[in-house]
Amino acid sequence: MRRRAFLAATAALPLARSATPGASTVAVGLERLEAEKGALLRGRRVGLLGHAASLTADGRHAIDVLRGAGVGVVRLFGPEHGLRGLAAAGEEVAGGTDAASGLPVVSLYGERTKPTAGDLRGLDALVVDLQDAGVRFYTYASTMLLSLEAAAEAGLEVVVLDRPNPLGGERAEGPERDPTMPVSLVSRAPGPLVHGLTLGEMATLAAGRHERRAADPSGPGRPKSLGMTVSVVRMAGWSRGVTWRDTGRPWVLPSPNLRSAEAAIAYPGTCLLEATNASEGRGTETPFLLVGAPWARAEDLAREAATPGFDLEPTGFTPVASAAAPEPKHRGVACRGLRVRVTDPSAARPFALGLRLLVALRRHPEFAWVQGGSWLDALTGTKVVRAAIERGDPVEAILEAEAPAIDRWRRERVPVLLY
Repeated sequence: MRRRAFLAATAALPLARSATPGASTVAVGLERLEAEKGALLRGRRVGLLGHAASLTADGRHAIDVLRGAGVGVVRLFGPEHGLRGLAAAGEEVAGGTDAASGLPVVSLYGERTKPTAGDLRGLDALVVDLQDAGVRFYTYASTMLLSLEAAAEAGLEVVVLDRPNPLGGERAEGPERDPTMPVSLVSRAPGPLVHGLTLGEMATLAAGRHERRAADPSGPGRPKSLGMTVSVVRMAGWSRGVTWRDTGRPWVLPSPNLRSAEAAIAYPGTCLLEATNASEGRGTETPFLLVGAPWARAEDLAREAATPGFDLEPTGFTPVASAAAPEPKHRGVACRGLRVRVTDPSAARPFALGLRLLVALRRHPEFAWVQGGSWLDALTGTKVVRAAIERGDPVEAILEAEAPAIDRWRRERVPVLLY
């Protein structure tokens, strides 16, 4: 990793003391850059990879903040859901011109997912300001990693304006991606499914891995790659035990269906129902906090899926079409299921909840996997989880099997932790 560039980016921005849960106010990288009058980027021509949640606490978008600080924002890059966060999940997004700023927009969720050399031509730096969800299958981390690769190929510096992991930085759950599995936007991020990193930390880890590969190329004739220069503007007031509700910041939707900090805690588990014919709550007012199906036995589901940190209340709901969910499962059909409430964010184990929901739902004769189970394999990054469920392995045994890899991950990530 280009350590000198990284240290230079952070040395001018002294950190506040760590936040105390329940009383903290977190300043994100964008706000800290503004406080320094854009010193790191002033006068430079930059591209900005951002989205609808690239805001200050008082609601100003990164485009306007950077411009106001004398940074020459000349090109925009949009991830899944688009620069302004209007596209539904999985909907391809076209490039064009951003109406609010008049700047050209390159879509990284459509014909391509990685910037081309032409997309980066004429830039002095690529700025990344994305609010992530802290789980591998949330595609923003993958988009950032692909953009880091493109920037390295172009010899371009990347500046990450860091933001909180809404799950906190201590929680690590779920399997690592099987390296023999295909890599996609839902599986590129390193570590277990719930990794416990901020995007600034993940970018720092990626830069270190890139440098090691460049120094010791694998395979004869492989050309030495250009270095990956990553600078991170760190947050102030955030510590690893802080989940979103303790940041003192308003929740801004990073995607149309992730509508609250409470839903973000449940999301790594309840989103796994996306791989089944049960509803994960899309098409309701509280996606990922309502789960079920027309055929679900709600009371049995609540008992069998009981998980510390969550309250599971039997309830009914009827999914309807909306801009955020044009074709939700069981559209217009009354469903029975659970309302998920997070009672203790620090104790909640969302992946464990997701496993228990899958095991309980699979006992229903009407249950089916989407795409024959391959979508669950894609979401988890491995075929091992589905195979264990289909064998009837206890949930605790599945979790225990992942423990050694999680322990290794916790040791591996120590050098890149910024908080």
